[in-house]
Amino acid sequence: MRREGEFLFLRRAMGRMEGEGKYELPSGKIGFGEQPEEAMGRAMFEVFGERPSEVKLVDVVTFTGLEGASQIGNLYVVYEVGLGDTVKITTDKYSAYKWMRETEMGDMVMEEASRTIILIEQHGRARTAADVEQIRSRNLTGASATVYVDGGSRGNPGPSGVGYYIVGENGEELRRGGEFMGFATSRIAEMYAMKEGVEQAIDLGLRRVRFISDNLMVVNQLNGVYVVKNKDLMPIYNDVLKLLEQIESYSFEHVTRGQNREADAEVNKVINWHTE
Repeated sequence: MRREGEFLFLRRAMGRMEGEGKYELPSGKIGFGEQPEEAMGRAMFEVFGERPSEVKLVDVVTFTGLEGASQIGNLYVVYEVGLGDTVKITTDKYSAYKWMRETEMGDMVMEEASRTIILIEQHGRARTAADVEQIRSRNLTGASATVYVDGGSRGNPGPSGVGYYIVGENGEELRRGGEFMGFATSRIAEMYAMKEGVEQAIDLGLRRVRFISDNLMVVNQLNGVYVVKNKDLMPIYNDVLKLLEQIESYSFEHVTRGQNREADAEVNKVINWHTE
């Protein structure tokens, strides 16, 4: 939650595991069967007594921190939300709140993950702004084709596959298909799907291509907005970059899942064929 350059932080009535209560971003956990946005809306209602009026997905961050003597790994889906002009805490989980600028964070006792997310949001984008602008300004006029890609895993990890759907500049279908990957995570499947899409574009001799995915993290990683830090993704990511050298110009764009139905259908087709 932002307000004129400030972020809203809540102070826990007690520490998560030990010690004094720390300031943190409003947060919650995804329950069984919930989608991330549903969980976010529920968590906001539990804390503030109302659901957000505005919702914008801004980031997906993996983070490993320490709790006691253990390393705890988490994946954070970060939303920017609006809740009106007045903040009212309706739970005893938090004892106070404070609007803070990043420059005021230094002396605050703050949860490590929240501090990291703020730093990524404030600085991670700024450091790569020139790179992002260069990517966006590539000449894509008269692009040869649009390549839709999708990856999926049932169980995460579980049986996984990738799918692609390629249309020409006049909307004609050029190719569609999929590949079964075996046992993998959805994160691996999504990046591998992009690799498959690039390979198919090269095989068709395409020179100017728009690559479309409904996975925001993969799109932002390939656009240079986020740095790939996961060791399991790095080899596939590097393969994609190497393959892209064979394409004259390209872009990576994010769409909703509903706008990527054809590629999604190919994923389900190959997984069904190998599991049913």
